[in-house]
Amino acid sequence: MTLKLGIIGTNWITKMFIEAAIATDQYELVAIYSRTEEKGQEFATNFAGDQAVWTDLDAFLQSGIDVVYIASPNSLHFEQAASAIKSGVNVIVEKSAFDNPEQYEKIHSLLQENPSVKLFEAARHIYQDNFKVIEEKIKQMDHISGATFVYEKYSSRFDDYLAGKNPNVLSREFSAGALADLGVYPLYAAIKLFGLPENQYYFATLLDNGADGRGTAILRYPNFDVTLIFGKSTNSYELSEVHGRRDTIVIDNIAELGEVKYDDGQGNLTVISQPAPKNPMVQEAMFFANGLQDNLTTNEYEEAAILSQKVNLVLTKLRQSAGIKFPSDQEY
Repeated sequence: MTLKLGIIGTNWITKMFIEAAIATDQYELVAIYSRTEEKGQEFATNFAGDQAVWTDLDAFLQSGIDVVYIASPNSLHFEQAASAIKSGVNVIVEKSAFDNPEQYEKIHSLLQENPSVKLFEAARHIYQDNFKVIEEKIKQMDHISGATFVYEKYSSRFDDYLAGKNPNVLSREFSAGALADLGVYPLYAAIKLFGLPENQYYFATLLDNGADGRGTAILRYPNFDVTLIFGKSTNSYELSEVHGRRDTIVIDNIAELGEVKYDDGQGNLTVISQPAPKNPMVQEAMFFANGLQDNLTTNEYEEAAILSQKVNLVLTKLRQSAGIKFPSDQEY
């Protein structure tokens, strides 16, 4: 069965996901939703085939698609995902999926009312083979002393901010900022590898508009801490590491996972990763396809859903610890 794919959001990450989805041979791009016909048609020229372009969301969701990939600004995810679920359309929503646990609880209720519909949060790195290598190596380590995960990448929109504009990706009004964007990658990695922390603290560097441009988060576990360093206002080339007693897992980039090494602390440094895929979203697209075609076990689907909710919970607590509020927080 080929899944009929519709997309919301006409940006670079949408293009990357579509290319990944097509590469799996499990999806066919059939519909594009855009606020304007012109922009939608322009985006469609990136792909072969005859995709319908819609500017009416309800009509788009009723057009016969099996699954919608949502990569709109974060603040729009909740309403668009809710509309899709009510229409019987499966959902793949980009991180950060939803603003807070209250939104997530409403989505969970809608999924219970529509049991044939599935929802996945796109977090590409945790589905890659090189992330699984890290998971397996951690299981083999006798002791974990802590970890540091770094992902700082200068945003192409930060120049707009400096010019006095208020781009979506750096605006609280669109539920965005460093934590809600790049910070999700190290946070997802930490919770997937180590579970929920006992406490969490976020020390944010705020922009003039109240959004966070960069920051450091500390996740406290019973016997160690995990430090997350991320930002959109500068570049960092620092490695990420998981510390044992003497041994260390060394990761070139916790989001991109280009190379992973294991240092046994006795002078032996071994590359344990495989060459990174050209498109880092292929493996997650395949995982989602398997889930939508009932080729996953119930546990695999539920584990992905629970992990997403845990990330959402900790994201919210981190924001609260830094005093960052989104407009939707006032709705509950």
